[in-house]
Amino acid sequence: MNCAGIFAPVPTPFDRDERVDLARLKSAFAWWLARPITGFVVLGSNGEAAFLDEGESDEVIAAARDLVPRSRPFIAGTGRESTRAAVTAAKRAAALGADAVLVRTPGFFKSQMTGDAFVRHYSAVADGSPVPVLLYNFTAVTGVNLPPPAVARLAAHPNIIGMKESSGDLAQIAEVLSTTPRGFQLLAGSSSTFHAALCAGVAGGVLALSCVVPEPCRRLFDLAAAGRHDEARALQRRILPLARLLGAAYGVAGLKAALGMAGCDVGVPRGPLAPAPGEALGAIRGALDLLQETQA
Repeated sequence: MNCAGIFAPVPTPFDRDERVDLARLKSAFAWWLARPITGFVVLGSNGEAAFLDEGESDEVIAAARDLVPRSRPFIAGTGRESTRAAVTAAKRAAALGADAVLVRTPGFFKSQMTGDAFVRHYSAVADGSPVPVLLYNFTAVTGVNLPPPAVARLAAHPNIIGMKESSGDLAQIAEVLSTTPRGFQLLAGSSSTFHAALCAGVAGGVLALSCVVPEPCRRLFDLAAAGRHDEARALQRRILPLARLLGAAYGVAGLKAALGMAGCDVGVPRGPLAPAPGEALGAIRGALDLLQETQA
Protein backbone atom coordinates (compact mmCIF):
# COMPACT_ATOMS: atom_id res chain seq x y z
CA MET A 1 0.00 0.00 0.00
CA ASN A 2 1.31 3.44 -0.94
CA CYS A 3 1.10 5.81 2.02
CA ALA A 4 2.33 8.95 0.26
CA GLY A 5 -0.03 11.85 0.81
CA ILE A 6 -2.46 13.18 3.40
CA PHE A 7 -4.50 10.84 5.58
CA ALA A 8 -7.36 12.11 7.73
CA PRO A 9 -7.65 10.46 11.19
CA VAL A 10 -11.38 10.94 11.42
CA PRO A 11 -13.30 11.36 14.68
CA THR A 12 -16.10 9.02 15.69
CA PRO A 13 -19.48 10.82 15.82
CA PHE A 14 -21.70 10.33 18.86
CA ASP A 15 -25.28 11.42 19.48
CA ARG A 16 -26.58 13.21 22.57
CA ASP A 17 -26.71 9.93 24.49
CA GLU A 18 -23.07 9.18 23.51
CA ARG A 19 -24.06 6.36 21.19
CA VAL A 20 -22.15 5.88 17.93
CA ASP A 21 -24.02 7.97 15.37
CA LEU A 22 -23.81 6.29 11.95
CA ALA A 23 -26.03 8.91 10.29
CA ARG A 24 -23.55 11.60 11.31
CA LEU A 25 -20.70 9.37 10.14
CA LYS A 26 -22.26 9.05 6.69
CA SER A 27 -22.80 12.80 6.44
CA ALA A 28 -19.26 13.53 7.59
CA PHE A 29 -17.74 11.19 5.02
CA ALA A 30 -19.73 12.87 2.27
CA TRP A 31 -18.02 16.11 3.35
CA TRP A 32 -14.53 14.55 3.58
CA LEU A 33 -14.77 12.61 0.32
CA ALA A 34 -15.42 15.83 -1.59
CA ARG A 35 -12.00 17.10 -0.51
CA PRO A 36 -8.38 16.33 -1.50
CA ILE A 37 -7.68 13.70 1.15
CA THR A 38 -5.53 10.74 0.09
CA GLY A 39 -6.97 8.22 2.53
CA PHE A 40 -8.65 7.76 5.88
CA VAL A 41 -7.90 6.36 9.32
CA VAL A 42 -10.77 5.32 11.58
CA LEU A 43 -10.43 4.42 15.26
CA GLY A 44 -7.17 6.20 15.88
CA SER A 45 -6.66 8.40 18.91
CA ASN A 46 -8.80 11.13 17.32
CA GLY A 47 -11.44 8.46 16.74
CA GLU A 48 -11.64 7.93 20.53
CA ALA A 49 -10.89 4.26 19.92
CA ALA A 50 -10.08 3.67 23.58
CA PHE A 51 -13.69 4.56 24.47
CA LEU A 52 -15.37 2.10 22.09
CA ASP A 53 -16.17 -1.53 22.85
CA GLU A 54 -15.40 -4.25 20.32
CA GLY A 55 -18.89 -4.28 18.83
CA GLU A 56 -18.87 -0.52 18.34
CA SER A 57 -15.40 -0.67 16.80
CA ASP A 58 -16.55 -3.23 14.25
CA GLU A 59 -19.65 -1.16 13.53
CA VAL A 60 -17.59 1.96 12.76
CA ILE A 61 -15.11 0.09 10.55
CA ALA A 62 -17.86 -1.62 8.58
CA ALA A 63 -19.87 1.58 8.10
CA ALA A 64 -16.85 3.64 7.06
CA ARG A 65 -15.62 0.95 4.68
CA ASP A 66 -18.98 1.06 2.89
CA LEU A 67 -18.52 4.81 2.41
CA VAL A 68 -14.87 5.02 1.37
CA PRO A 69 -14.20 4.05 -2.27
CA ARG A 70 -11.57 1.40 -2.93
CA SER A 71 -9.49 4.02 -4.72
CA ARG A 72 -8.66 5.65 -1.38
CA PRO A 73 -6.62 3.78 1.25
CA PHE A 74 -8.65 2.86 4.31
CA ILE A 75 -6.81 2.16 7.57
CA ALA A 76 -8.35 0.97 10.84
CA GLY A 77 -6.84 1.45 14.28
CA THR A 78 -6.57 -1.92 16.04
CA GLY A 79 -4.24 -1.24 18.94
CA ARG A 80 -4.98 -3.20 22.11
CA GLU A 81 -3.11 -3.70 25.37
CA SER A 82 -2.55 -7.43 24.92
CA THR A 83 -0.90 -9.00 21.92
CA ARG A 84 -3.66 -11.59 21.66
CA ALA A 85 -6.37 -8.92 21.52
CA ALA A 86 -4.42 -6.86 18.98
CA VAL A 87 -4.09 -9.88 16.68
CA THR A 88 -7.83 -10.57 16.98
CA ALA A 89 -8.70 -6.92 16.29
CA ALA A 90 -6.48 -6.87 13.20
CA LYS A 91 -8.18 -10.00 11.84
CA ARG A 92 -11.64 -8.49 12.43
CA ALA A 93 -10.69 -5.21 10.75
CA ALA A 94 -9.30 -7.06 7.74
CA ALA A 95 -12.49 -9.10 7.44
CA LEU A 96 -14.48 -5.85 7.50
CA GLY A 97 -12.46 -4.43 4.61
CA ALA A 98 -9.56 -2.46 6.08
CA ASP A 99 -6.63 -2.11 3.68
CA ALA A 100 -4.17 -1.89 6.58
CA VAL A 101 -4.20 -1.61 10.37
CA LEU A 102 -2.63 1.03 12.60
CA VAL A 103 -1.47 -0.48 15.89
CA ARG A 104 -0.62 1.81 18.79
CA THR A 105 1.95 0.80 21.37
CA PRO A 106 0.53 -0.92 24.46
CA GLY A 107 1.35 1.17 27.50
CA PHE A 108 -0.40 -0.06 30.63
CA PHE A 109 2.70 -1.81 32.02
CA LYS A 110 4.94 1.10 31.11
CA SER A 111 8.12 0.07 32.87
CA GLN A 112 8.08 -3.30 31.12
CA MET A 113 7.49 -1.94 27.62
CA THR A 114 11.07 -2.35 26.44
CA GLY A 115 12.29 -2.50 22.88
CA ASP A 116 12.27 -6.28 23.07
CA ALA A 117 8.67 -6.29 24.33
CA PHE A 118 7.58 -4.11 21.42
CA VAL A 119 9.40 -6.31 18.92
CA ARG A 120 7.64 -9.40 20.31
CA HIS A 121 4.27 -7.64 20.29
CA TYR A 122 4.40 -6.19 16.80
CA SER A 123 6.01 -9.26 15.26
CA ALA A 124 3.14 -11.40 16.53
CA VAL A 125 0.54 -8.90 15.32
CA ALA A 126 2.17 -8.72 11.88
CA ASP A 127 2.37 -12.52 11.71
CA GLY A 128 -1.34 -12.81 12.45
CA SER A 129 -2.72 -9.85 10.50
CA PRO A 130 -4.15 -10.61 7.05
CA VAL A 131 -3.43 -7.00 5.98
CA PRO A 132 -0.31 -4.79 6.29
CA VAL A 133 0.56 -3.30 9.67
CA LEU A 134 1.57 0.25 10.51
CA LEU A 135 3.28 0.86 13.85
CA TYR A 136 1.90 3.78 15.85
CA ASN A 137 3.97 5.78 18.31
CA PHE A 138 2.15 8.46 20.32
CA THR A 139 4.02 8.92 23.58
CA ALA A 140 1.83 11.81 24.77
CA VAL A 141 -1.14 9.40 24.94
CA THR A 142 0.41 6.03 25.76
CA GLY A 143 3.21 7.22 28.04
CA VAL A 144 5.74 4.96 26.29
CA ASN A 145 8.09 5.49 23.37
CA LEU A 146 8.76 3.03 20.56
CA PRO A 147 12.55 3.36 20.25
CA PRO A 148 14.15 3.65 16.81
CA PRO A 149 16.33 0.52 17.26
CA ALA A 150 13.15 -1.52 17.81
CA VAL A 151 11.55 0.11 14.76
CA ALA A 152 14.60 -0.83 12.70
CA ARG A 153 14.22 -4.47 13.74
CA LEU A 154 10.48 -4.46 13.01
CA ALA A 155 10.95 -2.83 9.61
CA ALA A 156 12.46 -6.10 8.40
CA HIS A 157 9.12 -7.87 8.86
CA PRO A 158 7.45 -8.32 5.45
CA ASN A 159 4.00 -7.38 6.78
CA ILE A 160 5.08 -4.18 8.58
CA ILE A 161 5.00 -1.44 5.95
CA GLY A 162 5.53 1.69 7.97
CA MET A 163 4.82 3.76 11.04
CA LYS A 164 2.90 6.80 12.23
CA GLU A 165 5.12 8.94 14.45
CA SER A 166 3.03 11.47 16.37
CA SER A 167 5.64 12.89 18.71
CA GLY A 168 6.83 15.60 16.31
CA ASP A 169 10.36 14.73 17.51
CA LEU A 170 12.39 15.49 14.39
CA ALA A 171 15.52 13.84 15.76
CA GLN A 172 13.61 10.60 16.30
CA ILE A 173 12.04 10.88 12.85
CA ALA A 174 15.48 11.31 11.29
CA GLU A 175 16.87 8.33 13.20
CA VAL A 176 14.00 6.07 12.11
CA LEU A 177 14.43 7.13 8.50
CA SER A 178 18.17 6.53 8.60
CA THR A 179 17.89 3.04 10.11
CA THR A 180 14.99 1.56 8.15
CA PRO A 181 14.83 0.34 4.53
CA ARG A 182 13.80 2.74 1.76
CA GLY A 183 10.44 1.00 1.37
CA PHE A 184 9.49 1.56 5.02
CA GLN A 185 6.95 4.41 5.01
CA LEU A 186 7.10 6.85 7.88
CA LEU A 187 4.06 9.09 8.37
CA ALA A 188 4.11 12.28 10.43
CA GLY A 189 1.36 12.68 12.99
CA SER A 190 1.98 16.32 13.92
CA SER A 191 0.62 19.14 11.77
CA SER A 192 2.76 21.65 13.66
CA THR A 193 6.02 20.20 12.32
CA PHE A 194 4.75 18.69 9.07
CA HIS A 195 6.96 20.63 6.66
CA ALA A 196 10.09 19.85 8.65
CA ALA A 197 9.11 16.17 8.72
CA LEU A 198 8.60 16.19 4.94
CA CYS A 199 12.05 17.71 4.52
CA ALA A 200 13.44 14.90 6.68
CA GLY A 201 11.89 12.35 4.32
CA VAL A 202 8.50 11.19 5.64
CA ALA A 203 6.11 9.74 3.06
CA GLY A 204 3.14 11.81 4.19
CA GLY A 205 1.04 12.68 7.18
CA VAL A 206 -1.86 11.44 9.29
CA LEU A 207 -3.00 14.88 10.37
CA ALA A 208 -5.97 15.83 12.54
CA LEU A 209 -5.84 19.24 10.87
CA SER A 210 -6.63 17.62 7.52
CA CYS A 211 -10.06 16.58 8.81
CA VAL A 212 -10.98 20.27 9.08
CA VAL A 213 -8.88 22.07 6.45
CA PRO A 214 -7.59 19.40 4.06
CA GLU A 215 -6.79 21.82 1.23
CA PRO A 216 -3.85 23.61 2.89
CA CYS A 217 -2.52 20.31 4.26
CA ARG A 218 -2.54 18.81 0.78
CA ARG A 219 -1.09 22.00 -0.67
CA LEU A 220 1.80 21.89 1.81
CA PHE A 221 2.51 18.28 0.87
CA ASP A 222 2.45 19.09 -2.85
CA LEU A 223 4.68 22.17 -2.45
CA ALA A 224 7.29 20.19 -0.53
CA ALA A 225 7.17 17.37 -3.09
CA ALA A 226 7.80 19.93 -5.83
CA GLY A 227 10.76 21.43 -3.98
CA ARG A 228 8.97 24.74 -3.45
CA HIS A 229 10.08 25.01 0.15
CA ASP A 230 9.81 28.77 0.62
CA GLU A 231 6.11 28.56 -0.19
CA ALA A 232 5.73 25.43 1.93
CA ARG A 233 7.36 27.12 4.93
CA ALA A 234 5.07 30.11 4.57
CA LEU A 235 2.04 27.83 4.48
CA GLN A 236 3.33 25.91 7.52
CA ARG A 237 3.43 29.20 9.43
CA ARG A 238 -0.16 29.96 8.43
CA ILE A 239 -1.55 26.60 9.57
CA LEU A 240 0.45 26.55 12.81
CA PRO A 241 -2.01 28.44 15.11
CA LEU A 242 -4.93 26.14 14.24
CA ALA A 243 -2.70 23.05 14.27
CA ARG A 244 -1.62 23.79 17.84
CA LEU A 245 -5.18 24.32 19.02
CA LEU A 246 -6.37 21.02 17.54
CA GLY A 247 -3.33 19.17 18.89
CA ALA A 248 -1.92 19.52 22.38
CA ALA A 249 -4.16 22.41 23.41
CA TYR A 250 -7.67 21.01 22.97
CA GLY A 251 -7.30 17.61 21.28
CA VAL A 252 -10.41 15.66 20.26
CA ALA A 253 -12.81 18.21 21.73
CA GLY A 254 -11.13 20.97 19.74
CA LEU A 255 -11.16 18.88 16.57
CA LYS A 256 -14.87 18.15 16.85
CA ALA A 257 -15.64 21.79 17.58
CA ALA A 258 -13.59 22.96 14.59
CA LEU A 259 -15.34 20.48 12.30
CA GLY A 260 -18.71 21.81 13.41
CA MET A 261 -17.56 25.34 12.59
CA ALA A 262 -16.39 24.17 9.16
CA GLY A 263 -19.81 22.67 8.40
CA CYS A 264 -19.18 19.02 9.29
CA ASP A 265 -21.15 17.99 12.39
CA VAL A 266 -19.58 15.07 14.31
CA GLY A 267 -21.10 15.81 17.69
CA VAL A 268 -19.12 16.02 20.91
CA PRO A 269 -16.63 13.68 22.62
CA ARG A 270 -17.64 10.69 24.72
CA GLY A 271 -17.12 11.00 28.46
CA PRO A 272 -14.93 11.45 30.37
CA LEU A 273 -13.86 13.91 27.70
CA ALA A 274 -15.91 17.10 27.70
CA PRO A 275 -16.89 19.43 24.86
CA ALA A 276 -14.49 22.26 24.15
CA PRO A 277 -14.98 25.15 26.62
CA GLY A 278 -16.02 28.63 25.59
CA GLU A 279 -12.51 30.07 25.49
CA ALA A 280 -11.42 27.23 23.22
CA LEU A 281 -14.30 27.87 20.84
CA GLY A 282 -13.31 31.50 20.49
CA ALA A 283 -9.66 30.68 19.87
CA ILE A 284 -10.50 27.96 17.34
CA ARG A 285 -12.96 30.19 15.49
CA GLY A 286 -10.36 32.96 15.30
CA ALA A 287 -7.61 30.65 14.02
CA LEU A 288 -9.93 28.98 11.51
CA ASP A 289 -11.17 32.33 10.17
CA LEU A 290 -7.62 33.67 9.90
CA LEU A 291 -6.45 30.61 7.96
CA GLN A 292 -9.42 30.77 5.62
CA GLU A 293 -8.79 34.47 5.01
CA THR A 294 -5.12 33.89 4.11
CA GLN A 295 -6.11 31.02 1.80
CA ALA A 296 -8.65 33.15 -0.07
